[in-house]
Amino acid sequence: MLGAFVSRRLSSGDMESTQTTPVVIAPSRGWVGLGARELWQHRDLGFFLIWRDLKVRYKQTFFGVAWALLQPVLMMAVFTVFLGQIEGIAPAGVPYPLFALAGLVPWTLFSQSLIGASNSLVNSQNLISKVYFPRLLLPIAGVGSFVVDFLVALVLLLLVTPLFGFPLTVTILWLPVFALLAVFAALAVGTWLAAINARYRDVRHAVPFLVQIWLFASPVAYSITLVPESLRGLFALNPMTGVIVGFRWALLGGDRPDTAIFVSAAATVVILFLGVAYFRRVERFFADMI
Repeated sequence: MLGAFVSRRLSSGDMESTQTTPVVIAPSRGWVGLGARELWQHRDLGFFLIWRDLKVRYKQTFFGVAWALLQPVLMMAVFTVFLGQIEGIAPAGVPYPLFALAGLVPWTLFSQSLIGASNSLVNSQNLISKVYFPRLLLPIAGVGSFVVDFLVALVLLLLVTPLFGFPLTVTILWLPVFALLAVFAALAVGTWLAAINARYRDVRHAVPFLVQIWLFASPVAYSITLVPESLRGLFALNPMTGVIVGFRWALLGGDRPDTAIFVSAAATVVILFLGVAYFRRVERFFADMI
């Protein structure tokens, strides 16, 4: 239990006295709420953590922020070479490079944010053991730092889409919604993994493998129409299914995939609620476990 003291000056006529009131910070008990008020009070620290992660990531790099473009572009090239010639893998009339890039941009946001959030506690173990602050800020900052990379890649995607013969329409206003859904999905799973990673460091090695499997379990390199119709509802329980098909719809047009979007959004909300609840439940042990 940590103790902190706040000095309060009380005046009475010409006399002035100083009293010391102890403020006790004690570990929470049982299930606790989100702590939104406390997170808001520490928002400046959250912005600083995001800025710190950005500086560390791009410090002494040759390409700098261009890495935000290289990863989805190079993956697009690999998918195009090895998968682009398969008939039916992309909708008719849609060039496969554009189809793949439209899926890789939101996927890169999700995958990098998930890895960043899952390692956020371990990477800040010195900070956790020395000072109190809402620990939930760490996975949030781990996700938030990759939003900047996403915005850079999104600009590229918006520039090349008309070059492939698909003019931008008003539906692109949905892109921030699907990007936010990807952020919440990464935070939902990332808070689970961050809390477990604080106790079992195997998680750090398992997360990249999990992301690789998740990539092929999501319609990034292929169209959702390749999934049997009877299984699409189950397939949509993957939070990234709704994000990717919605992202492509907003850019390339076609029928809006309402069912996939709704099911994926509902799954994200449930996972996020449970993940944050578990994180807050074990938060009081982090300083000891780290």
